[in-house]
Amino acid sequence: MSRSLAPIGLLLAVLAAIAGLQILHRPTSTGFEAPDFTLPDLQGRSVRLSDLRGKVVFLNLWATWCPPCRMEMPSMEALHQHLKGRDFVVLAVAEDEGGAAVVAPFVRELGLTFPVLVDPEATLSPRFGATGYPETFIIDRSGRVVNHVIGPAEWNSPDMIAYFERLLASPVESERVSQ
Repeated sequence: MSRSLAPIGLLLAVLAAIAGLQILHRPTSTGFEAPDFTLPDLQGRSVRLSDLRGKVVFLNLWATWCPPCRMEMPSMEALHQHLKGRDFVVLAVAEDEGGAAVVAPFVRELGLTFPVLVDPEATLSPRFGATGYPETFIIDRSGRVVNHVIGPAEWNSPDMIAYFERLLASPVESERVSQ
C-alpha cells in the first residue's frame, strides 16, 4: 500500500516546488484602480467595493481547502480587531465552489468576525490578476491597489500594523509592504 502512495507523494512534492518557484518569480501588480464588484456575504447581503471608497480595504482571496489560507486567518482576525472602528475594512472573499454552505462552518470554527464574502464562481481572481490562494490586495482610500501580497503573511506583526497605520493616516498612499 505505501509503495502505491509513494509516486503520489513525489508528484505532490514536485508540484509544490514548482508552485513555490512560480510564486517567488511572479511579479505582483499594483498601481491600478481596483475593479468594482458586488458579492454576497454569508448572510446573503450584497457588499459593493465602491461603497467602501474613502476606507483602506484589505481584500483577501482564499479558499477553505487551502492550508496557507487557514494559517493566516488568525492574524487577519487580529489585524481586524486591532483596527476595528477605523476607516479600515477586511474583506475575505472565499472562492469555494460550495459557497456559503462550505464557508460558514469554517468561519464559525475559527471565530472570524470580519466580513466574509462568497464567490463560488471565482469571478474576482481574474479581475485582480490573482492566480492562487491566498492573495491579498491592499486598496487605498482612493480605490487604487497599492499592494499585492502573494501567499500567507503575519498580518498582525508590528511592521504590518505600522504599515496600515500609515495608510490610515494618509488620504492617498502608494507605499508597498516588503515581505
